[in-house]
Amino acid sequence: MLHKLLVMAALMASPAAATGLKIEVEGEANGVIEIDLAEDVAPGHVEQITALAEEGAYDGVVFHRVIEGFMAQTGDVQFGKMGGDMRRAGTGKSERPNLSAEFSDVSFERGVVGMARSADPDSANSQFFIMFAPAPHLDGQYTVVGRVTSGMDVVDAIKRGDGRSGAVTGQPDMMKSVTVTD
Repeated sequence: MLHKLLVMAALMASPAAATGLKIEVEGEANGVIEIDLAEDVAPGHVEQITALAEEGAYDGVVFHRVIEGFMAQTGDVQFGKMGGDMRRAGTGKSERPNLSAEFSDVSFERGVVGMARSADPDSANSQFFIMFAPAPHLDGQYTVVGRVTSGMDVVDAIKRGDGRSGAVTGQPDMMKSVTVTD
């Protein structure tokens, strides 16, 4: 318990190491998405996704769930790698621990990036989604981690999934590389 408190204190006392992500997308959508991360809104979540990006964990991960007029989801570093069993994509996470919710008053508008989770509010891990359109029903229910600052045209071109679940079949678009920017 003391170790956890010391780690949390160190994280809160030190400035965040990164301010953004640069995602190179390949597939039906081709181009770069730049995201400004919200360290002030969700420091724990931002630390986790930047660490995963720095490790290269997101490289080659597909957009496995894409719902027209709603959002594009990616980030399953366990089962969402291109060439893997896409039937399992969206069910995995990283080797890092799940995160406690960091809900805020930031609205889920077009271009906002949020962390995916299960029914448990404290289950976010590696997966995230980018909004195509406003979704106020998500406000205060999911952790906001950032906002797209350029490349929404690339987001808009991501291959859509089928049905209500938005599961992408065939050849999904992927994050060819994800790098941390200053």
